[in-house]
Amino acid sequence: MEANNARVQSFGHTEINWDKLDKTKFYVAGAGIFTGITVALYPVSVVKTRLQVATKDSVEKSAYSVVKGLLKTDGIPGLYKGFGTVITGAIPARIIFLTALETTKVAAFKMVEPFKLSEAPQAAVANGIAGMTASLFSQAVFVPIDVVSQKLMVQGYSGHAKYNGGLDVARNIIKTDGFRGFYRGFGLSVMTYSPSSAVWWASYGSSQRVIWRLLGYGTDADIAAPSHSKLMLVQASGGIIAGATASCITTPLDTIKTRLQVMGLGRRSSARQVVKNLIKDDGWTGLYRGFGPRFFSMSAWGTSMIIAYEYLKRLCAKDE
Repeated sequence: MEANNARVQSFGHTEINWDKLDKTKFYVAGAGIFTGITVALYPVSVVKTRLQVATKDSVEKSAYSVVKGLLKTDGIPGLYKGFGTVITGAIPARIIFLTALETTKVAAFKMVEPFKLSEAPQAAVANGIAGMTASLFSQAVFVPIDVVSQKLMVQGYSGHAKYNGGLDVARNIIKTDGFRGFYRGFGLSVMTYSPSSAVWWASYGSSQRVIWRLLGYGTDADIAAPSHSKLMLVQASGGIIAGATASCITTPLDTIKTRLQVMGLGRRSSARQVVKNLIKDDGWTGLYRGFGPRFFSMSAWGTSMIIAYEYLKRLCAKDE
């Protein structure tokens, strides 16, 4: 691991490992920072979800028309349907995710060291393993929150029922489907978010190193450390590449999962039937409904999140 850390240092973007972080500060400051990012980008999730569940008879079939319709009927609060539910569950889910990510990343780097991979592939494999593991752990908390919040996001839209808040949704789910109703689409969530997380972190870890090498870092041990602005620019570029890659690969699964989760209570359907209906209505492009907002969301969220995340780690690093 010492050799790996030396190579990371040579690229100019110091990686701060889990054992070097002040955990209390990390969790408290992280909760505040990521809540702020969620507030800023949440409307994109609402628009994406509505587009994914739209029927062929829906009037609003573009991101612009969905936003216009929400503002007309509910004003700005319409863009934050289900936000209270999401923010309540996001904090514990994020804590689980980040803890699993950081601890697994250290173990993953040690695991791939014997294979003597070059810098970028080594980072891709280790970060990909860490991202997938973190997602698997956090899904237990995230899926029930996702099910409730998405029903709130689409209420009154394209024939979907209306609710009086998250508790009303929860009561209806328990009444109709029991506790298992909170985990509708759980398998697809795991199949969507775990690979998506793996692809995102693998792309981020490897693209960062490629960018640093293109900038000349890693080829000269005596090269001056980059400025904070250059550091943030490289991290942001890695986040954009990672978000674009992950969204292209996983949008079809996300569309199917979302449709399964927001179906009217008591209605039964399989993933196969959802796929058949999407293809029947729009052809194979139906699987990419909401791709634009999801592409933007993953790129914007990824870029904002990674800059905040790297800043958070520097902020919470223990004094040597």
